[in-house]
Amino acid sequence: MTSRYKAGFLRLTNFVALMVALSFTMTGIGPAGAAAETADPNMSTAMVQELTLEECLNLAMGNSHQRPASMFAVAMAEAQHRQALAGYWPQVNLRGAYQRMDEAPNFVFPASSFNIPAQSITVPGGAATVTIPAGAFGNPVPIQLPVAYPGQSINTPAQQFTVPKQDVKLMNPDSFMASMDAKWLLYDGGMRKGQREQSGGWLEMVKQDSRRTDLELIDSVKRLYYGAVLARQVHGVGKDTLARMEATLNFTEMMYKEGSGKVKKTDFLDNKVMVESLRSAVALLEKNEEMAQAALANTMGLPWTESVRPAVSEVPFTPYAGNLENLVGAAYRFNPDWTKLEAGIRAAEGAVRTAKSGYYPRVAVTGELHKWWNDYDAGLATNQNSEGWSVGVGVEIPIFDGFLTRNKVSETRARVNQIKEQQFLLREGIGLQIKDVFLGMNAARKSHQATLDAMISSQENRDLNTRAYQNELVDTEKVIRAQLVEALMSVQHYKTRYDHTALQSQLELIVGTEILKQLEMQ
Repeated sequence: MTSRYKAGFLRLTNFVALMVALSFTMTGIGPAGAAAETADPNMSTAMVQELTLEECLNLAMGNSHQRPASMFAVAMAEAQHRQALAGYWPQVNLRGAYQRMDEAPNFVFPASSFNIPAQSITVPGGAATVTIPAGAFGNPVPIQLPVAYPGQSINTPAQQFTVPKQDVKLMNPDSFMASMDAKWLLYDGGMRKGQREQSGGWLEMVKQDSRRTDLELIDSVKRLYYGAVLARQVHGVGKDTLARMEATLNFTEMMYKEGSGKVKKTDFLDNKVMVESLRSAVALLEKNEEMAQAALANTMGLPWTESVRPAVSEVPFTPYAGNLENLVGAAYRFNPDWTKLEAGIRAAEGAVRTAKSGYYPRVAVTGELHKWWNDYDAGLATNQNSEGWSVGVGVEIPIFDGFLTRNKVSETRARVNQIKEQQFLLREGIGLQIKDVFLGMNAARKSHQATLDAMISSQENRDLNTRAYQNELVDTEKVIRAQLVEALMSVQHYKTRYDHTALQSQLELIVGTEILKQLEMQ
């Protein structure tokens, strides 16, 4: 290969490497993955459907498996928050039981004895009237007779009485019991409020994670959608360049065979090497275009057998006219990471309140209703014992816990301060991220016009060199170089448009506003 064609071949190699790298960037597939795939269209089983960006976003929001996972996390956090709120309500429990004992319980009263000392009992004298009922002695009518008795004294000796052991049955072995008790915590020193703030903050954090999932999904779909557009444009540039170089090859062959001798067979062979190398690269670009469409469908949650072809033919370019300070201010209102960190601070402050509740007493009201069924009607199984109720007030006052509460408060306060410091770092980080993207968009905007002018000039240069070559006014190497330069300038221009659009999508991801637009569309 001659020295002048070595430079042209090197440019061809760089061109092929650039287009392949662009395709890898758009599809998210590495070179190893690309080598494992086939570009044979006869081997493809994909069902291709043509969709707009809005249709792709709507399908992704409905079919993506990432969103249900984040929604279940939100549902769990909501349930945990309701668990914390349950502490404000009375706790009422109903219990029932059946009990069978091996034998009836009893109570044994032990044998005992007691002494009665000797004593004298004086009975005073007096008079009384005795009535003899009728018919007692044959008298037809009752007879009343006066009776008089003298006073007297009765002396009793000392005596000892013994009571034998008694076995008293308390109840039958079978018993049925039912009870209902209630507890209502009246004062807890802020424990329930702190738990409510913790669970509420955690719920908001999980919601922001879910929101970030939606934002990332939208950003991925937009980048892959326009990446598929760029892959198709790059593939088109490769096909057009290959067609022109094939035409140049045919003309070169004719010129070295039938021309004036200025073009030699070595020129033809060098040109042919470049054409065949480019043909191989175009086949790879075709495969990468199909994989870009398959990657877009996969991100949207569609089966692997389906592919999505963008309905637009080129990446749009809309200069961004926003203000950097306004963007940073909006990020502090809509960025999910910022909102999540603020919710984390609220949750940590709730943990401080919960820990401090250990310093204060707790007051609760308790109550109970009970009913007991036993077939025995003596012993303990009396009506008075079989049913009843009770009401009480309980107070728990902490006295000393080994400095446990104080250390809990210190720990939770340190966590709050830690998160606040992280918030400061995040504030600076968000501002720096937005500034980087904003400056990148400005650079892409400036590059857009420059690459557009370069592409137009390269097209004119290629056209002039082609016509001059047909009249044998320029060398073959110059024609090939003009064709490669046109392809390179076209690819650079398309890549600049894509970079600008991708940076806009990244900006919406950082600021966190794109999801609001999508929710308004649904």
